[in-house]
Amino acid sequence: MKFTGRGMLCFFWYSFVLVSSTFSAQSFKENEEIRRSQFPDGFLFGAGTSSYQVEGAYLEDGKSLSNWDVFCHTPGTIESNENGDVADDHYHRYLEDIELMHSLGMNSYRFSISWARILPDGMLGKTNPSGITFYNKLIDHLLLKGIEPFVTVHHNDMPQVLEQRDGGWLSPLLREEFAHFASICFKSFGDRVKYWITFNEPNLMIEFAYIRGWYPPARCSTPFGNCSSGNSDTEPLIAMHNILIAHATAVDTYRRVFWPKQHGFIGIVANAHMYEPLRDDERDRHAVDRALAFNVAWMFDPLVHGDYPSEMRECPGLELPRFSHNEKQLLRGSIDFIGFNHYSTLYVKDCIHSACPLGGDHAIRGFLNTTGYRDGVPIGEPTGMPRFFVVPRGMEKMLDYLKQRYNNKPMFITENGYSLPTPQTELQDWNRIKFHKAYMASVARAIRNGADVRGYFIWSLMDNFEWLSGYTTRFGLYYVDRKTLHRTPKLSAGWFASFLRNSSHNDREEIRAASGHNNNIIFSQLEAKVAEM
Repeated sequence: MKFTGRGMLCFFWYSFVLVSSTFSAQSFKENEEIRRSQFPDGFLFGAGTSSYQVEGAYLEDGKSLSNWDVFCHTPGTIESNENGDVADDHYHRYLEDIELMHSLGMNSYRFSISWARILPDGMLGKTNPSGITFYNKLIDHLLLKGIEPFVTVHHNDMPQVLEQRDGGWLSPLLREEFAHFASICFKSFGDRVKYWITFNEPNLMIEFAYIRGWYPPARCSTPFGNCSSGNSDTEPLIAMHNILIAHATAVDTYRRVFWPKQHGFIGIVANAHMYEPLRDDERDRHAVDRALAFNVAWMFDPLVHGDYPSEMRECPGLELPRFSHNEKQLLRGSIDFIGFNHYSTLYVKDCIHSACPLGGDHAIRGFLNTTGYRDGVPIGEPTGMPRFFVVPRGMEKMLDYLKQRYNNKPMFITENGYSLPTPQTELQDWNRIKFHKAYMASVARAIRNGADVRGYFIWSLMDNFEWLSGYTTRFGLYYVDRKTLHRTPKLSAGWFASFLRNSSHNDREEIRAASGHNNNIIFSQLEAKVAEM
């Protein structure tokens, strides 16, 4: 059959509708009902941000340059040479942003503290009173609105002086630097903050900073990247070793000095992809076990059990540092809860018994490769991020893995989010709604099966600086105009508000009304195109 002109266009769009509808139904399970009442009393529902990604005010009120300030001002490192100098201007607009949170009905807000705003020169300098004042005001106004602060001490950014003077996370000196910074945070804010996270995703930060060389200090070696210095096979292990001991040192101080009066909870957050075997054979199934150990258990095993996972300790050629007896004692049991950020699931291929490109045959990788495709077919519906696919079953599998490996220690899902493949439809983000409904339903199933899950945070409250992607990738419930910085609710904001009220949120008119959108808008380019046919 031959198509020309409008007939060809209609055929292609009709085919796209059929294929994407089938894929969407499989990935999202969009008709699956989910209600707040399916979660335990006291469950925390919120959204998250981080200091560098939203605050701006990068040299105001005594703040020093951070590693990310310097990195982003290096041409070619960030998409469109963008940076966080202004970001979402949360530093000046925090009251407006708290009103947005309150209007949604969130009972918690996850944010991080800028190290360079509190200690511009590290522990050799003085505490910056303006930085303390800003976070005091933020915390106090959150509590006035009934919103629980969920505070991350370190989320990628640190004073640049610590990189230049001490050598960053490759230096044991950073252990004491971080513990000192954390102690100031506990002392200044701990009378009101009951939930603390020491580090956000050190496993991902190390991957990008010391294996691939994409994040500051941009260190790597071939075949992982082309950097001026670095060793991708050994430096990641050193950096994680120092971070884990820094965490345990800070937690020890918190429990001895501050907990008797503050009675808070403290944990750490890992980036946690789930994995499935590329092929249905024993080799790839074992590779899945290694992938989880080299990414998730690399962090949590030392903090729960006192040492690195056996999968890593027994890996040939891996130059894994050793903990002393005293360090093991310090590490063991140094988290009250497990935090993890989950976005996607990937396939895993064994590289012990077969050739692999891109460093999969290196010990630092666990002798495996990960991919989102099997025979050209993606594992789930693609999103706006290359390795993020919609695979809701992965959330339940991850919760079950953590429950089994760590004796059902309390868990918080500290990030889960969706970026649209087509930013032009950003305000009418039905697929973001479907994504969160499907992933929340997966969480609810895990809870029914006994997982001790206590909170779920959407990434993110508003569009922000997404690291290497600059402002081109968007995860927010609120759209931020880059010229005016005006916040506009997306349909997902209306859905989240409806969900948090425990009312029906399948009705499109209700979601539109809650989001403040005109009911006459055709809500996506696809709908508009189909309507024309």
